[in-house]
Amino acid sequence: MLNVVILNGGRGAASIMPALLSRQGLYVTSVVNAYDDGKSTGEIRRFFGMLGPSDIRKVQELMLPEDDADYPNNLAVFRYRFPDNSDHDRVLEQMSAFAEGERSDIVGTEFNNDKTKRSLRAFIGEFVFSLRAIERVRGEKFNFADCALMNCIYAGAFLLFNRNIDQTTLFIDRLFKLRGTVLPTSIENKTLVALRENGQMLYSEAEIVELRSNVRVERIYLLDLPLDRERFDSLSTEEKRYYLQRHHCYVGVSSSVKSALRQADIILYSSGTQHSSLYPTYMSAGLARTIADNKSAFKAFVTNIGADYETPSYKASDYLVGAHRYLNLSDSRQYGFEELFDVVLINRSRYKADETYVEYDESGFDGLAVKKVIEAFESPACPGKHDGAKVVQKVLDLYDEQLNKSF
Repeated sequence: MLNVVILNGGRGAASIMPALLSRQGLYVTSVVNAYDDGKSTGEIRRFFGMLGPSDIRKVQELMLPEDDADYPNNLAVFRYRFPDNSDHDRVLEQMSAFAEGERSDIVGTEFNNDKTKRSLRAFIGEFVFSLRAIERVRGEKFNFADCALMNCIYAGAFLLFNRNIDQTTLFIDRLFKLRGTVLPTSIENKTLVALRENGQMLYSEAEIVELRSNVRVERIYLLDLPLDRERFDSLSTEEKRYYLQRHHCYVGVSSSVKSALRQADIILYSSGTQHSSLYPTYMSAGLARTIADNKSAFKAFVTNIGADYETPSYKASDYLVGAHRYLNLSDSRQYGFEELFDVVLINRSRYKADETYVEYDESGFDGLAVKKVIEAFESPACPGKHDGAKVVQKVLDLYDEQLNKSF
């Protein structure tokens, strides 16, 4: 059994993760940061003072076992979102009725597994009881519009597990008998912000994700508390930079993630949104050291196929250089490319005429001690996205090739 650890975001794993899980002989651990604060996740974070479960939830959904008798019900719960016009009091009444055993279903879904039903009743019951108290303290009502039901379940479980997101995630992993493991990068609740090269601030993860501009992000930071937008905007760029550097939190990677990385045979850096999903993970204190110290693991980096809003002008080398930069921000030790990466996979195909493709810039890789593999990693069926099976097969072939060289 090969242990594969993949560093990814939520949607960024949608093509590669299923391909990994479909292979025999692989145990897959996904490492995801939980700084998302958009939409219903932001509402959960504001009311419950916790990390955002959305990206964890998205990857766990990919890991639900399809041969489980309750798979359709499990999938329905993971995918359910309350309608935009949801009535707050009516939603809480329905949740309370399920939690107290007065109704056998939650949002129309019933479960055959008694343990699953008991656990969900406990989590939802805790969510409802705690939310009512929080609403009285805050003097405002929770907004259920387009809220993911699993986010509410996560909030209730988080409280029952003494506000530990790591333990919460592992329990839900076992409850739904997932085919792999999802681990949050850290258990520390921080706010993700970014400073752009023109001095403009992005005050949340949601703003970073929604950025539509050719002005690059200069750097991201993790803060203990949100910033006062009006006051912070009045500062000069130098003042903003100074403040952010002095208040950036060097968040420690969790012990569970360290353990997974130490035991990894293959470490895979997934494609995805960089500043919101991947860079916050890379700069977690202890992550780069643990990766570098695992000398036997094969370390593969996957560049993006298409440009996104966060990195509209990135070329292929920018993804690797950016990852190296943020990994080196994790502690005082400086890591060479060869310590963190063995190979970089770069797409060369263009199956869609109107797709904005990431350009391969050969000169950008000059002097970088990393093997390049340049092939058509794009899916012909879904242009602009990776062919997960081809990426996984190439990584496994390269791993075998390296393993054979060591004998």
